[in-house]
Amino acid sequence: MLKHVVSWKVADAASPEGQQKIASIVAGLESLVGVVPSIRALSAGPTVVTGPNHWDLALIVDFDDEVGLEAYQVHPEHQKVGAFIRSQVTAQASVDFLV
Repeated sequence: MLKHVVSWKVADAASPEGQQKIASIVAGLESLVGVVPSIRALSAGPTVVTGPNHWDLALIVDFDDEVGLEAYQVHPEHQKVGAFIRSQVTAQASVDFLV
């Protein structure tokens, strides 16, 4: 199994507007379940601990393998959600690893 982990920073995460951005991102990500066939499991949500070393939001997606991750990356619905996320965040970090 391959785990795809992504975290994001939102400039105004603590404000009501920032919280709405985060909620919209989570909803967009969750909408991919059942739409992108290669997704085996997906979890997304805001951090519950704040501080200088914490990111504002994270995603963990499970795939069978790298082929599944690639299918997800190019899926049109993921492309739409990704474009929206990029318009809302200030930084992104990701890690993909096998378990």
